[in-house]
Amino acid sequence: MSDLTSNNEGKRPSLADLLNGDFNVPMMDDSTFDTLFQKSFSAVQEDQMVKGNVIQVTKDNIYVDIGFKSLGVIPRAEFGTADIFKAGDEIDVFIEKIEDVNGRMLLSRRRADFMKTWEEILKLNETQQIVQVRILRRIKGGMVVDLLGIEAFLPGSQIDVRPVRDFDAWVGKMIDVRVVKVNHPSENVVVSHKVLLEEQLADQRTKILGTLEKGLVLEGAVKAISDFGVFVDLGGVDGLVHITDLSWGRVTHPSEIVTLDQVVKVVVLDFDGEKRRISLGMKQLTSHPWDTIGEKYEPGTKVQGKVVSLTDYGAFIEIEKGIEGLIHISEMSWTQHVKHPSQMVSMGQVIDAIVLNIDKNDKKLALGMKQLEPDPWADLLAKYPVDSVHKGIVRNLTNFGLFVELEPGVDGLVHISDLSWTKKIRHPGEFVKKGDALDVVVLSIDSQNRRIALGHKQITENPWEFFAERYAVGADSEGKIERIIEKGVIVELPEGVDGFVPVSQLSFAPVRNIAEFFHTGDTLPLKVVEFDRESKKIVLSAVEYLRDKDQAIIDAYNAKHPVPNADKYAQNIEAVDLSALAEDIESVFEETTPKIDDQE
Repeated sequence: MSDLTSNNEGKRPSLADLLNGDFNVPMMDDSTFDTLFQKSFSAVQEDQMVKGNVIQVTKDNIYVDIGFKSLGVIPRAEFGTADIFKAGDEIDVFIEKIEDVNGRMLLSRRRADFMKTWEEILKLNETQQIVQVRILRRIKGGMVVDLLGIEAFLPGSQIDVRPVRDFDAWVGKMIDVRVVKVNHPSENVVVSHKVLLEEQLADQRTKILGTLEKGLVLEGAVKAISDFGVFVDLGGVDGLVHITDLSWGRVTHPSEIVTLDQVVKVVVLDFDGEKRRISLGMKQLTSHPWDTIGEKYEPGTKVQGKVVSLTDYGAFIEIEKGIEGLIHISEMSWTQHVKHPSQMVSMGQVIDAIVLNIDKNDKKLALGMKQLEPDPWADLLAKYPVDSVHKGIVRNLTNFGLFVELEPGVDGLVHISDLSWTKKIRHPGEFVKKGDALDVVVLSIDSQNRRIALGHKQITENPWEFFAERYAVGADSEGKIERIIEKGVIVELPEGVDGFVPVSQLSFAPVRNIAEFFHTGDTLPLKVVEFDRESKKIVLSAVEYLRDKDQAIIDAYNAKHPVPNADKYAQNIEAVDLSALAEDIESVFEETTPKIDDQE
């Protein structure tokens, strides 16, 4: 086009001249024209940025000469309504299409500007130069920033060295970043602010690690909270305050003590320079509460605390941070038999207690609850003298006896042997039921061990003085079978007293199975063969009773209790040998009188 000149003035033709054809074309041969045309065509390519001169600005388009066969066109819409260019201006443009459907070359000024910016961004990525950006808005996963006029992505993880909890607070801020990733096909750019902070912290980290020593007190911000402790940022280096080092008191979770981003003072407990592990403490900045416990709490002092733990043997009470005391179940009540502390207190409950004992060396504090009330055993001897008679309520039954409540908190034991003068009771349940009222006599009081021995049979006179005459050895009596045991039968005598008939004394012949020939409720004719007033034993024999009787009486007995061959053995029966039966007799009476030691 440079060879094109005006007819009259010898100047470069205007667009109007070109459009109207009002210009002279120098004469040239076809070969020369074809060469020039091909040269012009090969000089430009699509997706290329070139320089051009503005030829004309119209309402809709801007026409630009880039030295090609035809003028390039830039839509005026790329520039808004402002007249920013005029004819003759040199500008950078981007070739979008060499020829569209209308035969026009399409150019873009906006794309050219982007390409120039993109080249700058590529250079920033290559040189890792720091650049300032403005945070535009929040999106999923991070933020959008303005980087040299284009939008770039700032991931949430690359904003700060600490986790960002309020992304909205960053919108509108100007920050320094570094280009960390460029994607050419998609023309996406990723930037990071964190990498700059980490570089800054690296020097601080090295400096801090070089000055660390045990006992050094530092200040830092709570970076993270876990179940086992708190991570504190010391300025590029993180240290851990274990949950046990947060407070002298019991801590269920670290969030009870600190919050995120809270600035706290810590002391260095230990550190490993190679692994960069730093153990910190907070409670160590204050004195241990046990150092001054003696000044605050003396035995007998009333305290208040919260139940922080329950065990089978008692409850732990926190009376202040770092000081816990144990209330043993034996110290919970004067009046109740406490089997588990949950009967008296519950977790988290605030209760009063009395200091019983302090062991500074082992850091043990003994507390009591029952001491808050008067001890009902203090004047027990005066209220319940020995031999005094009282009415109580049966509260519990055991194999060896029963417990009778004289008043709330005061129970006494009636041993099974003290229930009846005359009956061999196997279990108290045969005599009374739980909740029954029962008259008792105080037999003895052990205030130190808090035991009261009671008796019921002592309400009446001992009948064994009378029995000594009534059931003297050789006396005849009837007895009704109450119970069949392996070694004989227990019979009830006329005065209501129990006696024992050994199996060998039931028949002239050996008895293999007592229950086959003798039954509960049967009445037997008997003779007393042993009487012991002290041990309250009466031993009887049917054989001795029958020995001197007429044959008719013997036959009637054998008919009622048809033990095989009883009539034959009757001819040669020997007198009863009590010495041979002594062991069996003794064992029977021991079995019917359980001991307190039998209690589980």
